[in-house]
Amino acid sequence: MKGRRRAGGGRAWARGSSASSSWFALVAFLCCPLFATVAFSTFRIFGVSFRPVLLPTWQTSVINAVATDHSFLRRESISPTATATATIAAKRGSNNPSSIRIQEAISFPDQVLVFLQFSSSLPRLDLVCLYYPPSNPTTSSSSPVADLRLTAIIPSFPTSFIRCPLAPRGFSISLSPDLPLLKPRPWDHLTYAALLDPHDNSTVVFAKGFNLRPARLSDPSRYECVFGWNFAKPKYLLTSPALTAAQEIIRCNTPPSVLLRFRSQSEPNPLLVSVKTKGRGAMTLPSVARPETLRLSSRKNRHTMCVCTMMRNQARFLPEWIIYHSLIGVERWFIYDNDSDDDIEQVIESLGMSNYVVSRHLWPWVKTQEAGFAHCALRARGYCEWVGFIDVDEFLYLPTNFTLHDVLQNYSSMPWIGELRTACYSFGPSGRKTTPSEGVMVGYTCRLGAPERHKSIVRPEVLNPSLINVVHHFHLKEGMRYVNMEKGLIVINHYKYQVWEVFKEKFYRRVATYVADWQNEENVGSKDRAPGLGTKAVEPSDWSSRFCEVNDTGLRDWVSIAFIDPQTGLLPWQKGRNLI
Repeated sequence: MKGRRRAGGGRAWARGSSASSSWFALVAFLCCPLFATVAFSTFRIFGVSFRPVLLPTWQTSVINAVATDHSFLRRESISPTATATATIAAKRGSNNPSSIRIQEAISFPDQVLVFLQFSSSLPRLDLVCLYYPPSNPTTSSSSPVADLRLTAIIPSFPTSFIRCPLAPRGFSISLSPDLPLLKPRPWDHLTYAALLDPHDNSTVVFAKGFNLRPARLSDPSRYECVFGWNFAKPKYLLTSPALTAAQEIIRCNTPPSVLLRFRSQSEPNPLLVSVKTKGRGAMTLPSVARPETLRLSSRKNRHTMCVCTMMRNQARFLPEWIIYHSLIGVERWFIYDNDSDDDIEQVIESLGMSNYVVSRHLWPWVKTQEAGFAHCALRARGYCEWVGFIDVDEFLYLPTNFTLHDVLQNYSSMPWIGELRTACYSFGPSGRKTTPSEGVMVGYTCRLGAPERHKSIVRPEVLNPSLINVVHHFHLKEGMRYVNMEKGLIVINHYKYQVWEVFKEKFYRRVATYVADWQNEENVGSKDRAPGLGTKAVEPSDWSSRFCEVNDTGLRDWVSIAFIDPQTGLLPWQKGRNLI
């Protein structure tokens, strides 16, 4: 009996022990999520307070897995276009056919840019822009039906976007029923470009939507930069305080882990960067900006003089402008193409074949000239000692025997001089009604009496970190000074008011951020407008004789003597007219 009791007691102890173990497991199971939640919350609190704690996690497989989960890449089914591309690539023997993914659509006043991701080069196929009305569902499983199909325009220059005709208001857009439908975002509420500056390990971000005032610094403590793949998931983002804020440019510290990713040069899925406001009502701008790394500047093998410009549909004027400035000492040109559709790439290719160093940078953003010049100044800093910011209808002219390099060498010996301001004289149609075949310098010889304003040649390495620039001149670092150049030494001939056929193209849209478009009834008396013309692209009856106060043939005469071919009577840019 005692044995049975002992045995029974043992079984009772075993049952009690089993029950206790089960209860303990249940309690542990229930407590784990609570503990994990507290631990994760603590991790986030410490992550915010002590950013270095977060940095190692940037490289983990968990974070990298989240990178493939952002909204741009959720639906990865291969479209018929991509399938066709694969077929064509297979026929050509390619082992890596392109597959297209839509990242973002941005609505401009006259078109939609659809940003893509593809494995190699954008396939040269007939892509179709599909437009879906607001009543259509936006999930691929619902098989939405497009109301409109229009041909897409693929830029011949390598780029990450294609152009679609402007979508009706409220419509979504895609390139295939198998690809995501996106509602185009507005162009004026967007982070659109970014650069990693290795000189101070900062990130320079270009953004529209904050309406910062021209030529004035804003309070940088109101902003921070945000790095990541999906801004809708803030727990996976890195933030960095702003160092400067001005106009459309925010400069921030770059987190060390971001620098590591870019220095590795093996990033298959580049991160995005944007700008976030701080405080009540904090807002992060949508972004298509994937930072590019700048070249470190070196004093070795730098060009003495380069030129930056922004242009749209002025390719026919490039040969004269580049060939002439090459002959007087300019060595490199940075062309910011503001959405041209006039075969500019063919002109630049022809010039390149003639050994002119011309680089074209696609810059489709509307009313961003100041930002584009700042972007160009940073890029040119690694290649050039001096950079001029002039338009394609502006020509440097040195009336004396001094050369451009003489002038620049003189000021290069003065390290406190950072900018040379050169007066601009505005020329008129000079009695002409058709475009002069010999070029603008020879064709237009009558101008206004007084210069309208100045343009600048700067040392890009001494620009103010804010990169503020207005009307082609920059703010400089503290202690640096500018010089107003003597008109007898160097000036700019600005062929601003050409024959009506050319001038009326200015009415399309102004590129400057803070200058009203020609059609707008705003600042009508500004020097940026044609006096007495108004806001309508209607040719005045006396247009050919306007703006003629001084007959100035100085540049015409010098060009005709110095550069004309005595055997053919042609100027260098006329010789290549049939080739360009």
